[in-house]
Amino acid sequence: MIRPLVILLGIALACVSPAAAQPVPITIGETHTLASKPLAQDRTVNVYLPADYATSGKTYPVLYLIDGGLDQDFLHITGTSALGALWARSQDVIVVGIATQDRRRELTGPTQDAALLKEFPTAGGSAAFRAFIRDEVIPMVAKSYRSAGETGVIGESLAGLFIVETYLTEPDLFDHYAAISPSLWWDDERLAKASGAFLAKPSAKPHRLYLTIADEGREMQTGVDRLIAALGASKRADQTWCYAPRPDLTHATIYHSVSPEALQFLFPTSVAHDPKSGFDITCQSPKS
Repeated sequence: MIRPLVILLGIALACVSPAAAQPVPITIGETHTLASKPLAQDRTVNVYLPADYATSGKTYPVLYLIDGGLDQDFLHITGTSALGALWARSQDVIVVGIATQDRRRELTGPTQDAALLKEFPTAGGSAAFRAFIRDEVIPMVAKSYRSAGETGVIGESLAGLFIVETYLTEPDLFDHYAAISPSLWWDDERLAKASGAFLAKPSAKPHRLYLTIADEGREMQTGVDRLIAALGASKRADQTWCYAPRPDLTHATIYHSVSPEALQFLFPTSVAHDPKSGFDITCQSPKS
């Protein structure tokens, strides 16, 4: 009886692994807290740096991400950025995730529609949110990081609405824009209906615009159609745009599916890829 017990104890002791080392935190970026004057509250900004940032001495383009909280789209877009750079599909970029708190307030323009105001009582604060980005976030990034001076912005749904509004009303705030399924239905498509007048005004520098929409139904589609028509009719030579609709996708699936293509359009590389790589971008009604 003793021998089997000794054998079992020996086996048990052999299976005990050495003391595990203390785990090391995985660090993918930095978080800043800004005391915002336009928004009258503390706001969170998350920053992802390319893998070689600490050793390269290089400067990098900056991608601003609307809805860039850790519980929003920061991890998704930083992963997309890193993979795009690994494949030389898109450039290495600094990703600046701007967290939103009340998306219906911060990402929508003002409205006089009583029904909308009843449903979204805090709506209409996009100008203040844009001032926060312009006057506080962008200067902080320029001061704290090695920016190359080239910028882009990306967002989906209400964030896409905000991005289109910025492209039309303050186009020189960013160099490049990506609006994924933008909620242009807002305020009876007021922004889309006015897009032709906005696009008649020249901007100070050239811009890229990537625009896409999933199978969203007519309420979402008609505003995008109005914007595409205005872009097609515009005589501005300072814009390069791509409309790449994805009717095979839904509102829930489009962002993850198209973000690699969006970054490729915003921050292309000079690498000539094999057509089999699948990196081709198919635009409907492009203008360059």
